[in-house]
Amino acid sequence: MTSFSVYIIFSPTIDKFYTGYTADIEKRLKEHNSGLSSFTAKANDWILKYSEQFATREEAMAREKEIKNKKSRKYIVWLISSSDNYKNA
Repeated sequence: MTSFSVYIIFSPTIDKFYTGYTADIEKRLKEHNSGLSSFTAKANDWILKYSEQFATREEAMAREKEIKNKKSRKYIVWLISSSDNYKNA
């Protein structure tokens, strides 16, 4: 059974976060760093900072939407720093 992840990546070059969901984080990160996404094509130094696992695509999509609806960098920084899922990259 495939699991899905919500992830947050960060680019030091443009000082931006990006939130998405996927079934394969490693593959998706490579795609972001190779310019296959219009927003993330602005940089090629994206680093995985956070992820959450979900059993279904629907759950992952709902969580991604919840994070994006906050429209808050402060919330994303808090989420990353307060989580056991923090990626110290």
